[in-house]
Amino acid sequence: MEPTTCRTLAAPVVVRTEERRSVFECWLRRVEDEDGARAVVEEARSTLWDAGHHCSAFVLRPDAATVRSNDDGEPAGTAGMPMLETLTHAGVTDVVAVVSRWFGGTRLGTGGLVRAYSGAVRLALDEARLLTRARVREVDVRVGHEVAGRLEHDLRARGVHIADTRYGSQVTLRLQVPVDRADAVPDLLAELTGGAAEPVPGTDGEAWVDLV
Repeated sequence: MEPTTCRTLAAPVVVRTEERRSVFECWLRRVEDEDGARAVVEEARSTLWDAGHHCSAFVLRPDAATVRSNDDGEPAGTAGMPMLETLTHAGVTDVVAVVSRWFGGTRLGTGGLVRAYSGAVRLALDEARLLTRARVREVDVRVGHEVAGRLEHDLRARGVHIADTRYGSQVTLRLQVPVDRADAVPDLLAELTGGAAEPVPGTDGEAWVDLV
């Protein structure tokens, strides 16, 4: 079953950390798809061209169904997978992490690399501001001008988000309602307007929205 909420980044994050003279820079970005995630990796590779490795991991979709990781030349399992596990443990999605490394002359060993790469992502997550996304049902409601203002006020008071208002011979409100409350919309409209407002047939659909 698809989740009704998920967490993602509110803004990009860049952090640097050092482990036995090796420097690790982590970029944490919000992305929409695999192409977007890979574009961030290439941007890091181009911008931080003098780094020896650009390891990456990303988690996509509200149910975290798409995950990828890449060690970029580090020993297998010492970079990308620990980074991915750090992201999934934090419960974030639609996020890519890229950790670029400048070698400091001292080998870190397998355990040291795992700690360094996962630690860089963890530090970035600690610095990050997260937001919640919610799955909503979008429904158009048509109502007369004489009751539109009061209806908007009453709907907002009930926690219903009004995404758009269009004016014509009548007023059309685009409502965004959490999916687990969407079936109650007709009864709510009847209660608030005595039947003066009804959903417009064929206008309902689902979307994901950021909760501010």
